[in-house]
Amino acid sequence: MATFLYKLGRLAFRRRHFVALIWVALLTLAGVGAASAPSAGSTSFSIPGTEAQKAFDLLEQRFPGASADGGTGRIVFKAPEGEKMTDAANKATVAKTVKELGEGSEVVSVTDPFTTNAVSKDGTVAYTSVKYEAPGMELADSTREALEKAGDEARATGLTVDIGGDALQAAAEPGAAGEIVGIALAAVVLVITLGSLVAAGLPLLTAIIGVGIGVSTITALANALDLGDTTSTLALMIGLAVGIDYALFIVSRYRGELAEGRDREEAAGRATGTAGSAVVFAGLTVVIALAGLSVVGVPMLTKMGLAAAGTVVVAVLIALTMVPALLGYAGRKVRPAGEKRKANKAKAAEGRAKPALGVRWASFVIRRPAAVLLLGVLGLGAIAVPATQLELGLPDDGSQPTSTTQRRAYDLLSEGFGPGFNGPLMVVYDAAGSADPKADATALTDRIKGLDDVVTVTPAQFNKAGDTATITVIPDSKPSSAQTEDLVHAIRAEGADVKADTDANVLVTGTTAMNIDFSQKLTDALVPYLALVVGLAFLLLIVVFRSILVPLKAALGFLLSVLAALGAVVAVFQWGWLSGLIGVEETGPIMSMMPIFMVGVVFGLAMDYEVFLVTRMREAYVHGESPSQAIVTGFRHSSRVVVAAAIIMMAVFGGFISSSESMIKMIGFGLAIAVFFDAFVVRMAIVPAVLALLGKKAWWLPKWLDRALPNVDVEGEGLRALDDDKGDRKDEDRELVQV
Repeated sequence: MATFLYKLGRLAFRRRHFVALIWVALLTLAGVGAASAPSAGSTSFSIPGTEAQKAFDLLEQRFPGASADGGTGRIVFKAPEGEKMTDAANKATVAKTVKELGEGSEVVSVTDPFTTNAVSKDGTVAYTSVKYEAPGMELADSTREALEKAGDEARATGLTVDIGGDALQAAAEPGAAGEIVGIALAAVVLVITLGSLVAAGLPLLTAIIGVGIGVSTITALANALDLGDTTSTLALMIGLAVGIDYALFIVSRYRGELAEGRDREEAAGRATGTAGSAVVFAGLTVVIALAGLSVVGVPMLTKMGLAAAGTVVVAVLIALTMVPALLGYAGRKVRPAGEKRKANKAKAAEGRAKPALGVRWASFVIRRPAAVLLLGVLGLGAIAVPATQLELGLPDDGSQPTSTTQRRAYDLLSEGFGPGFNGPLMVVYDAAGSADPKADATALTDRIKGLDDVVTVTPAQFNKAGDTATITVIPDSKPSSAQTEDLVHAIRAEGADVKADTDANVLVTGTTAMNIDFSQKLTDALVPYLALVVGLAFLLLIVVFRSILVPLKAALGFLLSVLAALGAVVAVFQWGWLSGLIGVEETGPIMSMMPIFMVGVVFGLAMDYEVFLVTRMREAYVHGESPSQAIVTGFRHSSRVVVAAAIIMMAVFGGFISSSESMIKMIGFGLAIAVFFDAFVVRMAIVPAVLALLGKKAWWLPKWLDRALPNVDVEGEGLRALDDDKGDRKDEDRELVQV
């Protein structure tokens, strides 16, 4: 592989105009496609195989035209101090609001709180519910404006009025200011690492082009493939981070090759052949981790993973082709690494200069490997302890900032009716096998009323055919609580008894039940997903490192990183530790997809640092250095760049913490802290400590397996052989000249 990439790098360097033209054309094509594509609607959220999804599908079939997936709006009214909503003036305001809302073109129904018992017992709070034909994200702007206008007019009469529901849901916007700060910090790190503005600008430029192509392609295909806004946000987040890092490693190696005295085209080829090989395998681990999300069986996660994986592929291809092409354009503006290093070597030879920080750190770890290993493992283990109290759920209006009308509406409902009104459960009674559907439905309603944590149960509402009914259950606890989850399971247990007695099916659905089923599905898929991703990457790393223990150590180190990161996420977002520093206004359960998402993404990113750092050690060991010397050599050449790459990733991910969307904020924080743990504790401390303890055993591989594995030549042995051939040819030329 090194020889092929070497030739590719030299070709891209020589044909830089052609290479640049291709990538600019692809960016233009993707941009035009994104601009001309129809705007994407809401992402259809389905969880195949779950009871909540089966119930939802049954409603679509048995209640045609009921717009089961339609958006909802809820206007909550609170009377001024000393008044009640039942006062004549306040009733008139509510009646006017209901009438205005009912005139909307996309409105299916509007409830009158005074006829649907939607007034609190003390008479101070009331609410009206609006049902729409289209899903919340697909509603016309005029419909949202009409809902807000109705609320404003009612508020003008002196009532406290707030609006909840998904009708006001808008596309989640990541914190643009935070992203800019993250990229600016990445630029500063690149300048410090690479020593010039031009060299620092290359990784930023190529990463932006790669992300532009990836995100524009996703936008162009969003409507056709049902891709949501979160998909492009994830692709932006991952693509930007790996795009900068991959280009950084190649540019850094290029400067090192220049310092060895090679001409620029040769240096570009060498950098692509060596660092480029590491980029290919690092990218493959990320792609495996992201594409592996398909095994979870949730279409939304599958699309997110595949889209982000596609962006990573683009980042790898750009690093292998456009980076050497831009190096050709940069010419002498990208200087060799080592003018300062050569001076330091001269001083070191005279005993007047200290070795580089990375060399000193590696030497320290080699002298005290057991202590460093123990400290690193115990430290990460302690941070991981909160993960044992992990509670999963999905964000609702209760997790919104208190400045939003959705959150205020949520709080008003909790105040007037109890927190359970924010997450009603819908029980679907499929009476197709029942002899007396109405009597059996009444009996079911009575059984549900007898369960714990139930406030209200509405009478069964049958469809026209009389074979299906819906029953609304209001819990006593908030939607994301453990008590509400227990109630869902209790209703389903009652449904199993009903099935045995009457041969009728009882299914529980609604947003709350869907969230519970989603969390359970992700939990059940975590172990198979982890086995698949880690297993495939383990095999890949065996091929790269030609070792059994090094990939095993890499996988175990990753587990420490991700568990510690989850512990930190629980401490901040669930327990509220230091939550004010990053703008977390409401603590609660951790987003359901966070554990499996972090496993996938963090594993891929962790293997990046493993590949970049350890391949240099492997290269030194293969070329004759002792195991301890190889560790020091790996740190001498790679530690500075790996640290810079980690800081850049942390800056990029940290920029998303400023997002107002709780899911994006949590993902940004989780990935940033995971990169910190993995790069600075696992790869910089635990990895060299373990390798020092293992010695030559670290690079052991059974002979039969060594013969069976393909030789991908990440260390660049083929390039060394190429040097020997060139040397032989030069000797032959000299002999011919002498003759």
